Amino acid sequence: MLTIKEIAERANVSRTTVSRVLNNSGYVSEEAKKRVLQVIEETGYVPSENAKSLRTKKTKVIGVILPKISTETSSRLVKGMDEILAKEGYQILLTNTNLDPEKEIEYLKLLKSRHVDGIILSATNINRPLVEEIYNLKIPFVTVGQTISGLANVIFDDYQATKDMVNFLIQKGHTKIAFIGVDEQDRAVGYLRKKGYLDAMKEKNLQIETSWVQKGVFNVESGYESMRAILLDAAENKPTAVLAVTDRLAIGAMLYLNEAGLSVPDDIALAGMGASELAKFIAPPLTTIDFSIEEAGREAALLILQKISGENYHEVIKTIPYRLVERSSV
Repeated sequence: MLTIKEIAERANVSRTTVSRVLNNSGYVSEEAKKRVLQVIEETGYVPSENAKSLRTKKTKVIGVILPKISTETSSRLVKGMDEILAKEGYQILLTNTNLDPEKEIEYLKLLKSRHVDGIILSATNINRPLVEEIYNLKIPFVTVGQTISGLANVIFDDYQATKDMVNFLIQKGHTKIAFIGVDEQDRAVGYLRKKGYLDAMKEKNLQIETSWVQKGVFNVESGYESMRAILLDAAENKPTAVLAVTDRLAIGAMLYLNEAGLSVPDDIALAGMGASELAKFIAPPLTTIDFSIEEAGREAALLILQKISGENYHEVIKTIPYRLVERSSV
């Protein structure tokens, strides 16, 4: 591989002159510049990215920590980020915690050791050790999905979106509405969506049976088991509608209802959240909330670029708009 020293010798100039031509900085005579560019063209020289990094102290890499890399939400989020970052010459280094909170901290340390220019965390469980580690990073940082005080955050209106969906079900004539959630340590999906459900029911003075509220995890099987528990435990007072906090949970619930010989929506209406691609193609198509995941990725990328460029702010919260997608499962 050709070096700057060798280019300088071939062009009969100093290494400083070659460096100035490559970086388009400092004065170089037209004659010297022409000789350097001619050598570069003849040899097909490409500047080393490592050398660039040493000069600019930038790696042009953004670390992204995902809770589960195999999900559609993660892929849509990264797609949105890449639309912005690729245009600015940045690459994305993906890590996958597989919903393990300890791995979030592990990957923060790993990405810092790789000297990434910034980190975007698609967060699930925000705990004290994680927050302390983030504060100690001293590099540009953005969270998606959760709020951390003093940082740049891209969030969804999980609480109001859930209330809107419950009110939509009520408007359709349902007063017995069950709920399939997840662990409330996940403040956005677990706590805020459950609170939205409870508050919407309370505001309409609607009773909630204990058996109607189930807690699952982020997969189809959990939705299946939660739906079975609702119907078995409810006994005589069965719900007429079910809201699941993710489309995967809702699809699992639908599978159980089909096996139980119950029709959606004639016997039980069903709604999810997340607007997954699959939700359009199951039978019947699933009513859901579209949180504009790609837009969240774009906003996160723009925020990290602003931080890298030196914009100094204490806290930013960007709330991504959502829409209720009505389909025939309700």
